[in-house]
Amino acid sequence: MIEVQNITKNYGPFQALKDISFEVDKGQIVGFLGPNGAGKTTTMRIITCFMPASSGHITVAGHDVFKESREVRKRIGYLPENVPLYPEMTVTKYLKYMAKIRNVPRGSIKGQLDNAIEACGLTERRHQIIGQLSRGFRQRVGLAQALIHEPDVLILDEPTSGLDPRQIVEIRELIKTLGKERTILFSTHILPEASMTCERLIIISRGQITGDVQLKDGRAVSKHSDASTADTEDVPVTSATLSLEVAGAAADDILNALTDIPDVIQVEQTDAGTDDIATFRLHYTSTTDIRAEVAETIVGRGWQLLEMHTTEMSLEELFLSLTA
Repeated sequence: MIEVQNITKNYGPFQALKDISFEVDKGQIVGFLGPNGAGKTTTMRIITCFMPASSGHITVAGHDVFKESREVRKRIGYLPENVPLYPEMTVTKYLKYMAKIRNVPRGSIKGQLDNAIEACGLTERRHQIIGQLSRGFRQRVGLAQALIHEPDVLILDEPTSGLDPRQIVEIRELIKTLGKERTILFSTHILPEASMTCERLIIISRGQITGDVQLKDGRAVSKHSDASTADTEDVPVTSATLSLEVAGAAADDILNALTDIPDVIQVEQTDAGTDDIATFRLHYTSTTDIRAEVAETIVGRGWQLLEMHTTEMSLEELFLSLTA
């Protein structure tokens, strides 16, 4: 649905985006995650035709962003970080105005307006003046204007910024509901928000894509097959490690035996192997349980397994490792 290929954006001598590439499939809710100033908003403005890239290629629903911007805009609903609302208008009048701007056919305006109001939970506020609404409801109005022309794709820039905890939960649930019928890409620098809403995270840091992670129940389970990094080697993304303490053999022999175990991605020795005891950390595919096989490998060779415990890699640790 969204294909970003080798996008670079320069502001004079400053390079905000550095040859980034990623894809978002139809029906996915994808978080675009990174520290402040990482390039999230710049990327979204380019995808939504608000500004051109310095180089590269983007398509949305098969249409070129730079050559067919009118067709792309028909298919995208955009919620910028600062929602462009008119505080003196009522919710209904504002959404009618936005429907006309988006070229919604006159005969369809009422139906699509009602659908957007209902989807965003604004039924009881539809005749209220926007300036009198709470920030959470103003954010809902912003989402409604992004939906009014029934787009296939929603691009949301920091949709929960500045909201209180109750409003954040409400907007989060709303995004999940909208994602059942649309492709959604939304940016945030708040990790818990992304983990509770998304099925996939694209991580950007200093203008480069540094990670592309699949989530399950808020946990990182695998690296997405389309992930790409710039100027760095690919880093295995796991959500679990196994710490071991082993005696009875040379550290190199133990390391080699552990490396040969299926589903083990990487083995690190975590001390110098003094007193005939060596400790190791195994990174492995988080969807499997390799403890029994690890124990069998060590004990079967006549070595001593002194300690073994599993440690989950938190999303915070993963995020920090990919943005360091």
